Amino acid sequence: MAQKLSTTDFHVQKLFSVKDYVCVITGGGSGIGLMAAQALAANGAKVYITGRRVEALEKAAKSHSPNDGGQIIPLGPYDVTKKDDLEKLYTELSSKEKYINLLICSAGIAGPKAEPNEENATDLKEKLWKNETFEEWNDTYNTDVTAVYFSTVVLLPLLQAGTETHGHLSASVIVISSMSGIMRHAQGHFSYNAAKGGTVHLAKLMSAEFQKARIRVNSIAASYFPSEMTTKESDENQKSELSDDTIQEKGHVPMGRAGSDAEMAMAVLFLAKNAYVNGEILAVDGGVLNVVSGR
Repeated sequence: MAQKLSTTDFHVQKLFSVKDYVCVITGGGSGIGLMAAQALAANGAKVYITGRRVEALEKAAKSHSPNDGGQIIPLGPYDVTKKDDLEKLYTELSSKEKYINLLICSAGIAGPKAEPNEENATDLKEKLWKNETFEEWNDTYNTDVTAVYFSTVVLLPLLQAGTETHGHLSASVIVISSMSGIMRHAQGHFSYNAAKGGTVHLAKLMSAEFQKARIRVNSIAASYFPSEMTTKESDENQKSELSDDTIQEKGHVPMGRAGSDAEMAMAVLFLAKNAYVNGEILAVDGGVLNVVSGR
C-alpha cells in the first residue's frame, strides 16, 4: 500500500533528491551523459562517469563537480564495445561500491551519412553504395545497441543490490536512445536511425525481462541536444553549442532551438526517481515527432 504523504512531502527537493545514490554513466564525459551527471551530482548522488578518453573524463569531472553534496568521479578509460573492458569496469566498481542505483547508457556514435535525396534510382544507388560500408554500419550498431546490452548485463548484480538497499524496483537503467529510432525520416543516417530503432526496442525488451530481477529500464528518445556527436567538438569544459539557426534550418523542430541541459536533467531525474515507471520511451524532442512521421 502506498505511503500517505503530508503536503510538505511533495516538495521538489524531497521528490527528486538522489542523495546517497550511486550512479554510473557510460559516455559521461560530454553531451547528454555529462548533462545527466551534473543533474544527479547536483542533487546529492555519487556519479561515476566512464568512456574511452581519460582527458575528457577528467576535464568533465573537474569542471562540473558540485561544491557540496554529490560528486562526479572519472572511471577508466573503458571501451563499452569490449567485454574485457566491461568486466574490468564491473570489478573496479565492485571494489568501490556495494551497489549502484542507476546506470545511464549514453555512449554512442553517429555513423556514416548519405542524404537519400536523388529521385533517379541509379543515382540514389550510386550515392548510398559509395558513401556507406558494412564496417561502418556494424560499428554503429555495435556501439549504439550491442554495447548498451552488455553494459547493462555486466552491472545487473550491482543494480539488484541497489534495489535491495533502496526498495522495490528503485534501481534502474536509463538508455539514451533517440527520436531518430522512432521516426521514418532517415535524415541521411540510415545506419544510425536503424541502430537507434534497435536501441528503443532493446530498452523495452530489457524492461520486461529484468523486472524479475527488480530492475527498471526506461529510455530517453532525445532530439537535438548539444554534444560532440551533433557539433563535432567540445570546449575546455567538455560542453558543446548548437545554434538556433542550425536547428531552424532543419525545418522540423517546432521549438526552433536545441534542447537545454536543464531540460535533459529534468527527464533524467524523473526516470531515476519514479519507481512506478518501467519500460517507457520518453521523447524529449521539442515536438519533432508531432511533425515528422514515426513508428
